[in-house]
Amino acid sequence: MSLASLYNSYLHSTKVKQIADTLENPLAKLQLKGLLGSSFSFVFQAIFKKSDKPFLLIFNEKEEAAYYLNDLEQLIGNNDVLFYPSSYRRPYQIEETDNANVLLRSEVLNRINSRKKPAVIVTYPEALFEKVVTRKELEKNTLKVSVGETVSIDFINEVLFEYEFKRVDFITEPGEFSVRGGILDVFSFSNDNPYRIEFFGNEVDSIRTFDVATQLSVEKQSKITIIPNLENKFIKENRESFLEYISDKTVICIENTEFLTSQLEKLLGKPLKLSISFPKMSNMQNLSIYS
Repeated sequence: MSLASLYNSYLHSTKVKQIADTLENPLAKLQLKGLLGSSFSFVFQAIFKKSDKPFLLIFNEKEEAAYYLNDLEQLIGNNDVLFYPSSYRRPYQIEETDNANVLLRSEVLNRINSRKKPAVIVTYPEALFEKVVTRKELEKNTLKVSVGETVSIDFINEVLFEYEFKRVDFITEPGEFSVRGGILDVFSFSNDNPYRIEFFGNEVDSIRTFDVATQLSVEKQSKITIIPNLENKFIKENRESFLEYISDKTVICIENTEFLTSQLEKLLGKPLKLSISFPKMSNMQNLSIYS
């Protein structure tokens, strides 16, 4: 059987349709058993295709989350599958954040805030343990730039310094920017590739993403958002649980509820009450996955 045939067999499965129909009820709770290996990925992609809701998949460990992330990216597409990792370079080492992971976390928050079409977010307990900046604070610390907009390079330069971006000759990683004549390069924490903004006087003439290594253009953009490192101390607003940040319509899929609870209790150093640590759980759909 070809991959396309296998894909379609799940997509048109009666059981998958029953699951998708059940999830239309906001209070629905399901347990799926016997999904071994990639069978979960095929079932899930079919459920996601039939739904218009965002999904949060909580796996037991980072490595397992990465495994299913790869599967789902191939079945659903990179644009609709996002990875939400811990920001720490090593577990619980708060002073050692990893810029690559901070960028991935910021991408997820930006996607949720942008109100684009629903996406699949893949994560694990250690990542959920970290609180996130509130929607209000994210909006306050987001710079939006559009083609045709009247804005000066000097103004953007000042904003980037406020966001604690570093001015360099050539950008290589998130949190850097450079200015050469009427061209501003900036590596936001909201996108995998940096942006090149070209000005004609005080008007934004063009925006495109480009590859750091080759300096070649990747894709034209009509509007972009520039976000600072959301783990920086200068963002002092009270933080909130990631589960408070996501939409009420989100379907939460937990590989093992007991394991998730025990891991969060271990991280917190005290017993966990789901009603407290998962304040929206009662308003969200809970699709548990047991292999």
